[in-house]
Amino acid sequence: MVHLHRPIPSPKLRLLVFDLDGTLIDSRQDLVESVNAALGQFGLARQDEDRIASYIGDGAGTLVARALASGGADPALAPAALEAFLAYYRDHKLDHTRLYPGVLEQLATLRDSLPVRMAVLTNKPVHASMEICQALKLAPFFFSIYGGNSFATKKPAPEGLRHIMAEAGAAADETVMVGDSDVDVRTARAAGAWSLGCRYGFSPHTLADMVAQQLVDVVVDEAREWAEALGAREREGASLGL
Repeated sequence: MVHLHRPIPSPKLRLLVFDLDGTLIDSRQDLVESVNAALGQFGLARQDEDRIASYIGDGAGTLVARALASGGADPALAPAALEAFLAYYRDHKLDHTRLYPGVLEQLATLRDSLPVRMAVLTNKPVHASMEICQALKLAPFFFSIYGGNSFATKKPAPEGLRHIMAEAGAAADETVMVGDSDVDVRTARAAGAWSLGCRYGFSPHTLADMVAQQLVDVVVDEAREWAEALGAREREGASLGL
């Protein structure tokens, strides 16, 4: 179901920027396995999948640091544990990772129905992000793919989103940030852009906080609802004379 808090003016839109993990792709199991593999290299106990998944969203370094803190490990292990995580993830990032249902179809509808350009802005390292987008046939939809190491700051800092807006020649009120967490909503607000929250992702609890505070503009329960939430279906029907 689409929940409209502040309807986004689709006729004005020129740019859609998507988060990756928890929004376009379900990478939960591969990320969890990579964290646990890194912990195991230091003799640390495996952690529960839900616990690790709740740490995703602020970049690889923060993910690993949170897992170490949760297990009571020495924080001095963080740099080596991060390297272990990244090494394992490089080889296993596509073991179980899949697109959420409807993602490719919705991206095609948005591309064909709205006069917009689309990009990815994630806190995941950029090289892995680009490889995943290529492997899962996402890459052709996006003119740019940026990761957590593409800029001096990560989301929710607005630097990356503002860079993409400038690259696309889009103003803040012509831009939507699409993501599954408060990080994405706060990024949008910091840049003055619109926000579309996805409740099916990794961080529905943080998105619920944004809804409660009336900080997110539109919320969907499934990726299949993006076009409806952004008014693409109406624009498509109008172009067909329906």
